[in-house]
Amino acid sequence: MWYEILFRVLSIINYIVLIIIAIPIFLQLFYVCAFFVKKKTFPVSEKKGKIAYLIPAHNEAGVISNTVKSIFEGQKYPREKFDVFVVAHNCTDDTARLAREAGATVLELNDPDPARQMEVFPLKYGIAHILDRKEDPYDFIVRLDADNHINEDFSSLMNDAYQSGVDFARPYEGAINATQNFYTKAGALFYSFDSRFASRVRERLGLAAHVNGPGAMMSVKMLKASGGYDCETISEDAEFNLKRMYDGYKGHFVEDAVVYEDMPSSFKDTLTRNRRMGGGVMDLFKKNAFPMIGAFFRTGNFSFLEVFCLYMLNLLNVVIGIWLPLYYVYHFLFCGFAAYGYLPLTMFSPDYYCNMIFTYLIVAACILLALFIIFGYLQALILVLTDYKKLGAKNRRELLPAVFMFPLFIILYAITFFVGATSKSRDWGTIQRNINE
Repeated sequence: MWYEILFRVLSIINYIVLIIIAIPIFLQLFYVCAFFVKKKTFPVSEKKGKIAYLIPAHNEAGVISNTVKSIFEGQKYPREKFDVFVVAHNCTDDTARLAREAGATVLELNDPDPARQMEVFPLKYGIAHILDRKEDPYDFIVRLDADNHINEDFSSLMNDAYQSGVDFARPYEGAINATQNFYTKAGALFYSFDSRFASRVRERLGLAAHVNGPGAMMSVKMLKASGGYDCETISEDAEFNLKRMYDGYKGHFVEDAVVYEDMPSSFKDTLTRNRRMGGGVMDLFKKNAFPMIGAFFRTGNFSFLEVFCLYMLNLLNVVIGIWLPLYYVYHFLFCGFAAYGYLPLTMFSPDYYCNMIFTYLIVAACILLALFIIFGYLQALILVLTDYKKLGAKNRRELLPAVFMFPLFIILYAITFFVGATSKSRDWGTIQRNINE
């Protein structure tokens, strides 16, 4: 019968889909299972490079002063060897004044074009200003967000990496407000995965680190060779990372340099943040999927394949959110009707479809249980036991409750990334800052 043939064809397609889904998931599984590998450190350098901290800010009066002061007052690094620049982008509050009073060099950028209301434009403006400096030039730039804090050894550790020949590096991503509530606890655990597991293993295997977002270190030499901050998209950090990979630069991971971020503390803010990233990364993947594969075959550099697999996870959120529910509803309905004699059969007996129902249920339950244990409980428990201080907690007990709820949070994140990946809107929206004085 035609519907039996259709069932077989769709089953084969589903097997292919499951194999595609399994590839990046097994890569993430490998990172978790290799948690015990030793972190890489860079030799301590007596030579101190000059650092420019760059902060793009739009109406950040509530946090900018504290952020700037924390850099100046908290770094164990020669004061004359670093400066803080704040680009006040279309600000209608006291961001510029407060940043200036805190000691930052303030660059004011007023651009009424609605299409340019993204973080990439103040970053381009600020980096261009820093690169134009002729007297006492900087050696490297570190970008931060207006609500970020960094640990006291951040400047020294990034300098050690730079003096070792690193042009491009990322820090460990921790959280300022990890212990605030359920969302911030789980968010801190979620975002630290790429630091504690994936980035450490990449560094040990010689793969390129994913240098995205706050705390990214960029050498002035590399930026000048690239023509400045040559990005245009809403996911400018990921775009910049890919472009530098195409240029032959290798990102590194400086694990003991920690940037503490302000985690979203509500469902609304979690949705807004993940919608941003989901949509931006999806756009980037569409434009770079084939170039990344081409670069892998052209250079033999597995870093391109690894980045491709990571970005493909965002696409798979769409597949998981659309194909799998539709297919398995169809699958179990068909098997149910066939098993209980509601459909005439010519290819297989009713018992075949009856057994298939129970086999699929058992296999699916086992796979989901394994994923929950490994990516939920095990991953979160390892992070709490080993990295609670970098996550922003004073002791392990503060984060342990999040371990038990973490699998549910992963589902929440998958849903919010799905919304971003399937949304046509690329509006950044507004996230409520959690002011820490």
